[in-house]
Amino acid sequence: MDPQLQALLDRQAIDDLINAYCNASDRHDHDKMRTLYHEDAVDDHGGFFKGLAMAFIDRLPEIQAPMRILHHNITTRNIKLDGDYAEGELYVLAFHQVATDDGLLDLLIGGRYFDKYAKRDGVWKYIERAVVADWATVNSPSTVVLEHPLLEGSYIGKPGRDDPMYSFFKLFRWGDR
Repeated sequence: MDPQLQALLDRQAIDDLINAYCNASDRHDHDKMRTLYHEDAVDDHGGFFKGLAMAFIDRLPEIQAPMRILHHNITTRNIKLDGDYAEGELYVLAFHQVATDDGLLDLLIGGRYFDKYAKRDGVWKYIERAVVADWATVNSPSTVVLEHPLLEGSYIGKPGRDDPMYSFFKLFRWGDR
């Protein structure tokens, strides 16, 4: 295959992987999350977790339990390819609404993901991820208002299988990459 065409296909596969990560994280779809990492991959989420990615995914239900809203947005993508290996610096805006003993709070993090990817058996997956926080904003109490009259009748996103995407779409299914 033409090397330029292969590079485009590889970049698209990595892009799909990145987007699948955001969806799996925001929907708390741990089955899907497992499909995104190679078995020997490592994940460094700072104070939340450092170690094998599969062990991180095992802990996600506990980590995400107090999170009422997760909303990851990838902006700038810097990807470098080298055959079946690639590296990415991805800018991320990640919003979290978290239940605490004192009520709900909002955490908006601006940061980056430092990713390493490998294509094994023709499939790109993460082999290493590190989370970098560049800035953060905390609102306590939360300033999110989903009960406003302007939102009346709108679909409201939710973590888990109750998110409206699963009843709206027929092609997007729980656990699918």
